[in-house]
Amino acid sequence: MATNENKSSLNVIPRDEEKIKKIWKTALILLLLTAVEFVFAFTLPRGLLLYAIFIGLTIWKAKYIMMEFMHLGEEAKPLFYSIIVPLIFLVWLVIALMREGSDIFMIRW
Repeated sequence: MATNENKSSLNVIPRDEEKIKKIWKTALILLLLTAVEFVFAFTLPRGLLLYAIFIGLTIWKAKYIMMEFMHLGEEAKPLFYSIIVPLIFLVWLVIALMREGSDIFMIRW
């Protein structure tokens, strides 16, 4: 008969309270930013200010998510900047293309 000596045992690791606090802090910050966006959506009139606030808060949330969940906060700064700087140029490119496209549309009509 075979013995049960080769069975692997389950080792339970104790809870890391510091990691749990960090997760709850991150969730609370993202919840507050989302609540601010929600309040602005229903209280401010539509316009450039509202859109600028939405874009700013969205970029802030994306940066925070990258720093926490992708662990870029603990990485070297050059790695962080190699991701953020192209993102800034990409946003600038989209805004510039939309502006140029609307100007060309206005000239043609």
